[in-house]
Amino acid sequence: MELKLSTWNINSVRLRMPIVARFLEEHAPDILCLQEIKCLNDQFPAKPLRELGYEHVAVHGQKGYHGVAIVSRLPLTESFSTDYCTMGDTRHISVVFEAGSKRIRLHNFYVPAGGDEPDPETNPKFRHKLDFLEEMKALKADQGDGVSSILVGDLNIAPEENDVWSHKQLLKIVSHTPVETDGLKAVVSAGRWNDLMRLKTPADEKLYTWWSYRAKDWRAANRGRRLDHIWTSDDLVPAFSHFDILTDARGWEKPSDHVPVTAHFSL
Repeated sequence: MELKLSTWNINSVRLRMPIVARFLEEHAPDILCLQEIKCLNDQFPAKPLRELGYEHVAVHGQKGYHGVAIVSRLPLTESFSTDYCTMGDTRHISVVFEAGSKRIRLHNFYVPAGGDEPDPETNPKFRHKLDFLEEMKALKADQGDGVSSILVGDLNIAPEENDVWSHKQLLKIVSHTPVETDGLKAVVSAGRWNDLMRLKTPADEKLYTWWSYRAKDWRAANRGRRLDHIWTSDDLVPAFSHFDILTDARGWEKPSDHVPVTAHFSL
């Protein structure tokens, strides 16, 4: 079977439900993972999503902040969440689904942004981010149970030189500092994950999934960063065919500053 799986930091799902609906109607992924839903579980717009064909919903929400959700055409089981750094934030949700002959464990993450100052001694938000990454190292792509793994989400780090508009100018800017990029690469290495977007893209090619609200003309400035990621266990790499970044969604009405990223698999 063909599997389309998308990830999108929606920056308030209730506010941006019209563009979520547009995306689902026009691009029809089998599964959509959302971050920063910014609502409690019982406030999540499950009914209109089910009316669009996404009958299976897993939500881990929080009033006004953070929050992650997975909506799917395929049945979801074994839903659980991990409270990284025991902060009480809703930044992770995991489910299991079946596609083709595979059972796949799907992790959806919203990694802390880290504030403005990249100093863990003076900025507790940055300390939280680094601690969160340290705990993520324990998450293995192959857990030895015969279940494949996919990890997606807004990881709030652009790890490669060409994941940002200017490597040199952003080296001291949160999301691209060496301690963060090294930390995220250590998570990939420790868990034996595969960064699918970079597997299919030359190292010298720019990749962006986020453009700041601060830019008067985001498209003309094109000062983007790749903050949204799709990783898998080794066994899913041969099934991965390509990915799409829906850049145009940044220009939709009342947009998120992130755009959807979709991975295509043949299973």
